[in-house]
Amino acid sequence: MESKEIIQKLISNIEKVIVGKEWPVKLCIAALISKGHVLIEDVPGLGKTMLARSIAKSINAEFRRLQFTPDILPSDITGVSVYNQKTQEFEPRIGPIFANIILADEINRTTPRTQSGLLECMQESRVTIDGQSYDLPQPFFVMATQNPIEFHGTYPLPEAQLDRFLMQIDMGYPQEKDEILILNRQLKEHPIEKISSVSNLEEILLLQEKATAVHLSADMVKFITTIVRATRSHPEVLLGASPRGSLALMQTSRALALIEGRDFVMPDDIKKMSQYTLSHRIVLKTEAQVEGRTKKQVIEEVLRSVVVPL
Repeated sequence: MESKEIIQKLISNIEKVIVGKEWPVKLCIAALISKGHVLIEDVPGLGKTMLARSIAKSINAEFRRLQFTPDILPSDITGVSVYNQKTQEFEPRIGPIFANIILADEINRTTPRTQSGLLECMQESRVTIDGQSYDLPQPFFVMATQNPIEFHGTYPLPEAQLDRFLMQIDMGYPQEKDEILILNRQLKEHPIEKISSVSNLEEILLLQEKATAVHLSADMVKFITTIVRATRSHPEVLLGASPRGSLALMQTSRALALIEGRDFVMPDDIKKMSQYTLSHRIVLKTEAQVEGRTKKQVIEEVLRSVVVPL
C-alpha cells in the first residue's frame, strides 16, 4: 500500500472522532512519522485526549494516559525495582511509560524533576531503573498537554525542555457546523468506541523510514537554515531557535511532503511547518511582550523577510 493511502486512511479514521480538525491531525501524524513528540497548548475540552486515543486505536497501538499532579514522582512513570522474597533478588516493575502512545496530560502541573524524567524518556527512547536500561517500545510517541490560561499551582516548562518537543500546536474551537456534528455523533455513544484500526505499528515504522528518504535539495536546506538564523537576528527576539529547530523543521517538512504524496520537499512545506517547529523555541524581549507581540507574529515576519527559492 502506498504511503499516501495509508496516511489518508489514518486521517479519515481519526476524523470520525475529531471533527473539523484535519490540520492538527496531520500535524500529529507528521510528528509521529518524524519520530518526534508534540506539545498541545489549549484550553480544556477541545479533544486533546480523544485525538491521542484516536491515533492509538487507528494504528492498533498501546495507549497510556498519564495525569500529572504535583505529587507524582519520576518512578511513578518509569517504574521501580521490587524485591522478590522467593528469588531474593530485585526485579523491575515497569511503569506506564512503556507504551506506544503516551498522553502526558497537564505536564505543567508536575514538578520539574518529574518533567525532566519524562523528557529524558522522550529523548533517549529508553528508561533506566536502578542502573539497568530498558528500551521503550517502538514507535514511541508522546503527546503532552498544558492549559495556557491557568497558572496557579503549575510549573512552566523552561525553554531547554520546550526545545525537546518537535512541535507545539493548538486545537482551536470548532466551527458551528462542526460542533453540531460533534453533538449529533454523540447522541447515543462516543464515536471513539466504534472506530477500529486501519493500520498497524509495522506500517508506522515503515512510514518513519520513508520520511527520512524524502528528497531535500540543497536549496531547501539553505532555505531552512536561513529561516532559523533569521529568528536569531530579529530585533524583537531575545533568544532565537537552536540548531535543533533546524532539524525539527527539516524532519517535519519531509513528513508533510510524504503526507501530501510527494517524495521531495517544497518551499511551502517548510513555510507551513515553521510556525509549529520554531515558535516555542524563541524567546521574545520584554519590550515586545509588553507591547503584546506574539511569537506567531514574529515567525510570520521572518517568513516574509526570507527569499523563497524557485
